[in-house]
Amino acid sequence: MNALLSLHDRAARTATRLAPKALPLIARFTFAAVLLVYFWNSARTKLGEGLFGFLSPSDGAYIQIFPKAVEAVGYDVSQLTVFHWAVVTAGTLAELILPLLLLLGLFTRLASLGMIGFILVQSLTDVWGHGVGGDDLGRWFDAASGALILDQRLMWVAVLLILAFLGAGRFSLDRLLSRRRTPQIP
Repeated sequence: MNALLSLHDRAARTATRLAPKALPLIARFTFAAVLLVYFWNSARTKLGEGLFGFLSPSDGAYIQIFPKAVEAVGYDVSQLTVFHWAVVTAGTLAELILPLLLLLGLFTRLASLGMIGFILVQSLTDVWGHGVGGDDLGRWFDAASGALILDQRLMWVAVLLILAFLGAGRFSLDRLLSRRRTPQIP
């Protein structure tokens, strides 16, 4: 029994030592594999025409982000305010830029916090703006694990929290830039 406990303790110490090095890379890979294309495709649906399409978001962008406000103006988005334009433009840019920063491991802690905020706003918009509820909303601590809002987005946020706490890790632009700023002792 002592040999088994000793083996367990050695394995646990090794895992504890490796976790700060391995978890950031695992979290960045997981984000890229599961959510990168999701967010970029979502942003693409919001872009207007041309090179500066992010400055003139599509009608669909307003419908996705402000569904009740768009409905209130009879789906004529030209009646919405500069506030609506600013939020839609900022949200579209966030969907494009924040995932790229996470992929590159650049400003990772800030990008992670930004994505967490984005996911919270996205989730609230889905619930109160689009009326998502029931099985799609889900609930925690039940037998079903696939609800679109509470279950899936909690997992997204958990991955992002790893990056917010630990940073991007060894294989990142953050690491490369921090080495350039820190004088190397010969």
